Amino acid sequence: MQMSYERPRWALFFTLCGALLWPPGAGGSILNCHKTCICASNIVSCSKMNLTTVPTGIPHYTAVLDLSYNEITRLRSEWTTVKLPKLHNLLLSHNGLHFLSLEAFIYVKHVRYLDLSSNNLQLLDELIFEPLVNLEVLLLYHNQISQIDRSAFVGMNNLQKLYLSQNQISRFPVELVKEKSRLEKLSLLDVSSNKIKTLPIDELQVLPAWIKNGLYLHNNPLLCHCDLYTLLAHWYIRKLNSAVDFKDDYVCILPGPQKTQVGVFDLSSDIMNCSTFTEAAQEAFLKQTLTMSCDTKRRDMLKTWTMPGNVQVTPGSNQTATVLEDGSLKIGPVKAEDSGTYTCFATSEGFNETIYVVLKVHNFTMQGSGENLNTAFTTLVGCLASVVLVLMYLYLTPCRCFCCPNKGKARGEDSIHSSMLSVTPTHEDPALKAELNRHVAFIDSKDLQGQNGKLNPNGDDDDDDLDAEAGSLMKGKRKKSVAESISSVFSDTPMVV
Repeated sequence: MQMSYERPRWALFFTLCGALLWPPGAGGSILNCHKTCICASNIVSCSKMNLTTVPTGIPHYTAVLDLSYNEITRLRSEWTTVKLPKLHNLLLSHNGLHFLSLEAFIYVKHVRYLDLSSNNLQLLDELIFEPLVNLEVLLLYHNQISQIDRSAFVGMNNLQKLYLSQNQISRFPVELVKEKSRLEKLSLLDVSSNKIKTLPIDELQVLPAWIKNGLYLHNNPLLCHCDLYTLLAHWYIRKLNSAVDFKDDYVCILPGPQKTQVGVFDLSSDIMNCSTFTEAAQEAFLKQTLTMSCDTKRRDMLKTWTMPGNVQVTPGSNQTATVLEDGSLKIGPVKAEDSGTYTCFATSEGFNETIYVVLKVHNFTMQGSGENLNTAFTTLVGCLASVVLVLMYLYLTPCRCFCCPNKGKARGEDSIHSSMLSVTPTHEDPALKAELNRHVAFIDSKDLQGQNGKLNPNGDDDDDDLDAEAGSLMKGKRKKSVAESISSVFSDTPMVV
C-alpha cells in the first residue's frame, strides 16, 4: 500500500519540474501578460522570451507589438487569426527570420512602422508588402537580401523611409526613385554597405533634391569613373546630407587587375584627373518662356524669389516673372536684361534654405538661328545650281550641224566659234519677221588679239578674210529693233548681225 501511495507523489513532482523547465515559447502558446510577455495598456512586449511562434490571443486593442530577440524563423499567414486594426508598430528584429508568407500582413493593414532588421531574409517576393498601404517606415537592414522583385513595394504609397543597408544587393532599385514609378512620399532610401558596382547616373542626376538628400549609397564597391565623381561632387556642393555626412565612406574601385580602392572625392586629383565640378548657368533665348525650379532639400516649403538687382517677385505686378503654385519661377518672354542671378528663399518650420540660379540669355531667338541656317543653305544650293548650268551650257552644246545655216561646214566648227539665236515674233508681219531674224556670231578671242594680247573689238584691219566675212554679213543699213538687245552672257565679244 505504501508503494502505490508514493508513486503518484513522484509523478506530480516530475510534472511540476517539467513545467518549470519547459521554454515559455513552446509552440502554440497563449499570451500571458504575467509570465511570457509584458503588457502595458496597448503595448505588448514579448522581447527576449525565446519564443518560436507568435503567441495567440493578442488583444485587438494592441497598438505596439514587440517580438524582437526571439527565435521566430517563419512568419506564417496564421500568426494572427484576428484583425488587429489598431496595431501600428510591429517589431520582429533579431529572430533569424528567413520566411515571410505572402499573406502574413493581411490582418495588420494599419501598421505604420515595421522592423524586420537583423534577420536572415534572402529575397523579397512580388507584392510581399502590398497589404501594408499605411506603412511609413520599413527596416530591412542587416539581412541576407540579394534579390528584390521590382514589384515588391508596389502599392506602398505612404512609405517614407526604406532601410536596405548591409545586405547582398547588387542592383540599385532605380524603380523606387525614378519619375514614373517611384513611391511619391519616399524621402529616404538607404542602400549603403551592399554590393552595388554601377549606378544609373543619368536617372540620379535629374532627381529632385529632396530625394537625393536622403539617398545613401556609401560603402559600395562602385567602379571609378568621372561621371560618378561629378554626381557626388554636385551633391556635396549642394550640401545634401547623403554626401556631406558620409563623404569619407564613398569609395570606388579603380580599373585594372589590382582592384585598388580609392575615395570618390579624390578622383579629381592625379588618380583619374576628373574635371572639378562647377555649377553650370541656365541658358535661354530671346522671346522664350522659361521655368526655373527651386530645388530644395525638403518638400512643401514656402518659396519666394528675387530677380537680379535684388528685386522681389510680387504677384500682380507688371514683371515678366511670376511664381507658380509649386514654387517655380516662370519668366516669359525672356529679354536680354533678364540675365543674372536669381535667388529662391525657402522656409519651413525649423528649416530654411537659400538657392541661387544663374541665368544666361543669348542675344538672339531660337527660331532666328534656324532661319539664318536655312538662308545660308539656300544660297549655297543656288550657287551650286548656277555652276552646273554654266558647265552644261559650255560643254553640252544644244545645236548640231543639222540645225546650223551652213550645213556644209566641218563638224568641229558648228558650235565652238558661232551659234545662232533666232527670235520668233508673235505675229505674222513679214517685214518685222525678216528684220528680227538676226544672227549672233561669237568670235574666238584668239582671232581678235591686238597688241600686248588685248582684244580688238573692231577686228584686225590686216585680216582680209575676216573683213570679207564681216562685210558680207553687214550689208545694208541696220535698223534699230528688239533683236539688237540680244547678247550672250558667256561670249567674250557678241556681234549682232
